[in-house]
Amino acid sequence: MKLHEMTGEQLLTAMANGDLPPPSITNTMPMRLVEVRHGYVKFIATADDRHLNPLGGVHGGFAATVLDSATACAVHAALDAGVGYGTVDLNVKMVRPVPRNQELIAEGRLLNLSRTIAIAEATLTDAQGKLYAHATCTCSINRGGEHQRAQDEGSRVNAAPLI
Repeated sequence: MKLHEMTGEQLLTAMANGDLPPPSITNTMPMRLVEVRHGYVKFIATADDRHLNPLGGVHGGFAATVLDSATACAVHAALDAGVGYGTVDLNVKMVRPVPRNQELIAEGRLLNLSRTIAIAEATLTDAQGKLYAHATCTCSINRGGEHQRAQDEGSRVNAAPLI
């Protein structure tokens, strides 16, 4: 099956199961997709020494990047085959410092999906449920054939990233 023939949920499930390779961002930000349902995703992410700010703490960009993936993938998991999306805005609230070398859970949930706009939220917590960061995002939805043509031609122009 070609990627543009897969629903978002099917594509992300294939990645979570190892049937498709994960996107390269998972090399920079150690995170793995572990659960996918319609409008919902769950990642496990771990900040390490590569993600430190000048003061030695985990850079806020780590949480922002993981939550960007979780919110966008929650939207993607609700889209039909051939439908594209792109993040319009991402709003992240840092609640407490992200720990280094500790597995954290990022859960993304679709809040609303219309013909042209989707809204999602995500949380970054530890195994005990302690909240480290929260995000909301708005995505534009592209239901036209432009996204499918870009996929067929191997181009990423005007096509949303997979994660």
